[in-house]
Amino acid sequence: MKRYGYLLLFMSVTFAACGGNTQNSKENTETDTLSEKSRVIPAADQLEAYLPLLEGKKVGLMGNQTSIVGEDKEHLVDVLLRENVDLKFAFAPEHGFRGDIERGEKVDNTVDKKTGLTLHTLYGENAKADSIVGSVDVMIFDLQDVGARFYTYVASMHRVMQLCADQGKKVIVLDRPNPNGDQVDGPVRKDDKFKANISYHKIAMIHGLTVGELAKMINGEGWLDGGAQCDLEVIPVKNWDHITPYELPVVPSPSLPNYTSVRLYMSLCLFEGTDISIGRGTDWPFQVIGYPDPVFGEFTFTPGTRPGMAAHVEQQGNLCYGIDLRDVDAAKETFTLKYLLDFYNKMPDKSKFFARPEFFDKLAGTDELRKQIIAGKTENEIRNSWAEELKAYKEMRKKYLLYPDFE
Repeated sequence: MKRYGYLLLFMSVTFAACGGNTQNSKENTETDTLSEKSRVIPAADQLEAYLPLLEGKKVGLMGNQTSIVGEDKEHLVDVLLRENVDLKFAFAPEHGFRGDIERGEKVDNTVDKKTGLTLHTLYGENAKADSIVGSVDVMIFDLQDVGARFYTYVASMHRVMQLCADQGKKVIVLDRPNPNGDQVDGPVRKDDKFKANISYHKIAMIHGLTVGELAKMINGEGWLDGGAQCDLEVIPVKNWDHITPYELPVVPSPSLPNYTSVRLYMSLCLFEGTDISIGRGTDWPFQVIGYPDPVFGEFTFTPGTRPGMAAHVEQQGNLCYGIDLRDVDAAKETFTLKYLLDFYNKMPDKSKFFARPEFFDKLAGTDELRKQIIAGKTENEIRNSWAEELKAYKEMRKKYLLYPDFE
């Protein structure tokens, strides 16, 4: 496990022995130093910060295809095994260990074909989860979240923390930037009747936290069963704050293929409680919106099937009319209700709009939003209705921030 440091030492000694130009060496060092100070460095890249914590420990991992190390995007599992970490198993979240399983599809207990590592699922129920976690000394959590309460990786983190609290095990969260960490918005879930994987915590719908910050909030607010405290250590990101834009180096799930989709996801995911297509089954998921009626717009597309995406998608095989958002300025896209309200107002038979009202309410964390839309409220009126609870949430959030905020 110490070989990584030796390699760096060897490289520097070799350069000096080969007669490297002193001036060039100095300039290169200064350039590297400046680059190091400006480059965003996720926790997983900081081996020196967490490998010593794993010395002599039996280790479990919650990870997937976003669990990468360095500019070469080497999988964390490969790095840990190469560094002789005693890695016993990995938990896979909703979209699977390699990120190729779509929303709600079954994630099986299996074996990672590349490494032979035993895989278990925490998506759904796993009766053996306690004994699995009990077999190791420390759990590593390394998943790339996108900043929305309805993105289920944060529910997976909560379960890992709960299991470790129950078993007296340590959790190390390798933090990553939140690509939507420049905003806090939407209703705050208050009522437990809306609790689900897609609305697991009493936080704002667009929560404005990294997974490390949220883990500290879960502990600090006593949200584990019985107010239990998890033995938690967060390795923070270097050179990032909540103002800094961050484009993900790896696709976080099959239907979020690029930065534009990740930014629009905040606003478009609420359509999942309707039969409106948001591009699943096309090459532009979460970048187009449409329905089989010309009233919705001149842009047309037909949802079909795509590898890695769910077999059944909204309006599959139907010509949809709507709007094309592929060319928006993604960095400037923040959460808005304008797309949802526009399509609701254009729907000829509004009784058909909320095709899955209970699912919509869980996405929103409340049934008030749906009722307000039906009542004809404007976006400003709706926003005013959650302003006080959002203000209170922001105050709570400040206690757990690890990075300079956007406000």
